[in-house]
Amino acid sequence: MIGSRQLHRNPSFRNPTFLSTWLLWLVGFLAFPIASLAGTAVGGRLSNPVSALIGGAVCGVVIGVGQVLVSRRRLDPLIWVPLSAIGMGLGLLLGSTVVDYGTTLAELALMGAVTGLVLGTAQAVALPRRARRRWLWALGVAALWALGWTLTTLVGVDVDAQHTNFGAIGAAAVTALSGLLLHFLLPYHPASGVWLPSRRVTTSTLGPQ
Repeated sequence: MIGSRQLHRNPSFRNPTFLSTWLLWLVGFLAFPIASLAGTAVGGRLSNPVSALIGGAVCGVVIGVGQVLVSRRRLDPLIWVPLSAIGMGLGLLLGSTVVDYGTTLAELALMGAVTGLVLGTAQAVALPRRARRRWLWALGVAALWALGWTLTTLVGVDVDAQHTNFGAIGAAAVTALSGLLLHFLLPYHPASGVWLPSRRVTTSTLGPQ
């Protein structure tokens, strides 16, 4: 008896599901509290234009790097990270100036919306060409940054310390929702598959019939 194993194209091999891709992106929320600490350490309290610009830029670098690492190569680090730094720095400068560095719930929500709009616009430019409706990213990040600051304030974080970015609770919500938005605008398309041995075995019998 002679057996031969056939090879076939298996499109499902190592193809990550939406859930696994989203969960990987969710890990990126860890970059947000790190970014806040780094931005505050370098720029100081968010109380003047210089601290806002420098602290925001540092935040943008850390957040941008974190997002690139969990994006499954959808984001180009040479474009995404610098534009995130520029967008976050200018956004935080504009946002904090608009509210005169206030820390009430309404002020922080407004600051977040302005910061997110500038950051989101910069990142929308950095999205790959195949991204669809990239302008939604700018609007989405604006809404999410306002949400991040709102949640941070409501859970009792000491916002009077004037950190450069919202806390872990806000970061988790922002990351979870931005992952859904990114999937809509820029779905992950892995390789279509690799050649694998199939489970089917074709046999032929040689001998008298």
